Amino acid sequence: MKRLLLLSLLALGPHADAADPNADATAKFLAGLPVNGTPLEAHSQDRGWAVHAADLDRAWKQLEAKQLSKIRAWAPQALGGYYQDADPLFYMFSGPDFLYANTFFPNASTYILCGIEPVGPIPDIDKVPRTVLPSALANLRKSLDSVLSWSFFITKNMKVDLRQKQLSGTLPVLYVFLARAGCTIDSVAPVALDKEGNFVPEGKGTTPGVKIVFIGPSGRQQTLYYFTSDLADWAIKSRPNFGKFCEQQANGVTLLKAASYLMHSDNFSMVRGFLLTHSKVIVQDDSGIPIRFFTRDKWNVRYYGRYVGPIGRFKQYPQPDLAKENATNTPLEFSFGYQWQPSRSSLIVATPK
Repeated sequence: MKRLLLLSLLALGPHADAADPNADATAKFLAGLPVNGTPLEAHSQDRGWAVHAADLDRAWKQLEAKQLSKIRAWAPQALGGYYQDADPLFYMFSGPDFLYANTFFPNASTYILCGIEPVGPIPDIDKVPRTVLPSALANLRKSLDSVLSWSFFITKNMKVDLRQKQLSGTLPVLYVFLARAGCTIDSVAPVALDKEGNFVPEGKGTTPGVKIVFIGPSGRQQTLYYFTSDLADWAIKSRPNFGKFCEQQANGVTLLKAASYLMHSDNFSMVRGFLLTHSKVIVQDDSGIPIRFFTRDKWNVRYYGRYVGPIGRFKQYPQPDLAKENATNTPLEFSFGYQWQPSRSSLIVATPK
């Protein structure tokens, strides 16, 4: 009996630990991509899905032309070897923004995303009533609106959009981005971290997350983690789970975008300090780490685009020194961060000496 069980497990191969064997089909379905020959093919015959697919096709065509293709042209030249880097990618305050993480750093072995938005249950299309599915897909499109139009999520909107009864949490959004990026999902499983940053059975840890193993367009296996965690100093001190997990990883590359200027405050000094000491390169807009922390004796910093200052909501965080550094730069060809117009967007690329 034991021999038969072992042979059965071996036959399952890499999908043996998959929490959802239909995850890849579900991701393609939610992304409005063909699911012919999958268990979801019948659902794709519904008019609501056809509308969903057509809307996302139009949105992605525009996004590809305005943003993604231009980032893919810019990144290899601006980032050099870091663009090909296979070390972990840290993307704090990201929400479910795998889209830009993957576009700037498509070769990371592990993507580590973190936000305050809940993971949510693993999407199961068969459990969504057919009469409700069109509105659930419409809400999913609504939750994608800001990142597709302006390159960032609006936190207060996400609190509402991701707490719907159907297709709730960050997972449906992550599925859409993975599928539209040309990735094939191998397995999806809920995870949880204890105070030492170690994985424990779901429900036993105090920091929930999800682990998605996928095959990227290059054919290599890659891993995406998303954790729900507050990164304020007080929260890290009382619940160091996510921070301990990050410390266990190798030094990696960092992306920061539309980070609400949180690390301009000493209330977020711990996450800021971690990134400054564990990053081989930091790519960010002005809402990330203030440039005063990139001292000339320890950092090489390059500036791209035109810095025009924060948007009105964050007007209390100007950086005059950054304005001087960007004064003669040519504009970016793509938008990045809160300044959604390319002519008003700027980027910082910092590498430790």
